[in-house]
Amino acid sequence: MNFALSFKPPSAGSSGPGAGGGATMENLEKQLICPVCLEMFSKPVVILPCQHNLCRKCANDIFQSDNPLWQSRSSSSITASGGRFRCPSCRHEVVLDRHGVYGLQRNLLVENIIDIYRQQESSELVNIKPEQQQQQLMCEEHEEEKINIYCLSCQTPTCSMCKVFGQHKDCDVAPLSSVYMRQKTELTDGIANLVASNDHIQAVISQMEEMCRTVEENGQRQREQLANHFDCLVAILEERKQELVGLISRQQDDKLKHVRSLIRRHSDQLEAAVTLVESAIQSMEEPHMPLFIQTAKLILENMAATARASNVERPELGYENMSHFVIDTDDLADMLRNIDFCPGVGDDGEEDPEEEEPDLDFGSRY
Repeated sequence: MNFALSFKPPSAGSSGPGAGGGATMENLEKQLICPVCLEMFSKPVVILPCQHNLCRKCANDIFQSDNPLWQSRSSSSITASGGRFRCPSCRHEVVLDRHGVYGLQRNLLVENIIDIYRQQESSELVNIKPEQQQQQLMCEEHEEEKINIYCLSCQTPTCSMCKVFGQHKDCDVAPLSSVYMRQKTELTDGIANLVASNDHIQAVISQMEEMCRTVEENGQRQREQLANHFDCLVAILEERKQELVGLISRQQDDKLKHVRSLIRRHSDQLEAAVTLVESAIQSMEEPHMPLFIQTAKLILENMAATARASNVERPELGYENMSHFVIDTDDLADMLRNIDFCPGVGDDGEEDPEEEEPDLDFGSRY
């Protein structure tokens, strides 16, 4: 159903100055209502033999509905006989001549009254404020018909002419105002339900946003705790490393001290031996036998003492080897690679079990 937006002014005498004559104008307006379109007669107005009046357009619509095969005067061929239809007010049968509804007599008196009424209405509309005019939708198929009913079968607003002669003739209809109020009530209830649902969804969203913040805080706290655990492990490894490195350094220093002391002692012995050799060579040049004998005897005694002290002490074989400082970290490395979170420990604030300190020790081979 197509319809257009138009404006319909309020009936004359309903408000404003001249309200005293409003009842008379309203009664007059009721007498000028077409029984078909339920609107004020639109000219030309025809009078039926039963003395009831119709808009000629409405009379033609009824006639065309009852006589679909009858052709209008503008047709190329004109039938010799007219048609017939029933008055919508009294159901009196109206017999038409070959001119159809155009052969009905016009009611000039009613048309004049309509003109006077509309002139009076126009004069009173001058005092009506523009904002007091009511918005009114008009039917596009029947341009002068208001949308005043609702087709329940087609689920669309329509006009009275569409119900009487148009595509909604066999449909169930209801007053537009009652359907409007019912749907407005349903929409109000729907809005209330939707608002309540939106409030519930917003509450859930707020809870989940708070959950996100809590997850971030818990994640940050657990990362810090994990970093602290690993820092403790690194500190333990570093401390143990320093202890073991110190042990290697101490043994290295002890070995170096011993070997260097031997070097100094053997160097002293070598120097004494060289000095003794030089003295022996000089004594060989002594020309006087008594002096030579005395010097040679003393040198020989020193040589004997040097020979006795000439047993060279040296470190045992492999003394310089430091390969006995060995640790086996394979199992420990595997254990470190397999470090994982303790099962069954949640975010309830309980501290994790203390990590056992790894037992790093050297082999006993020296």
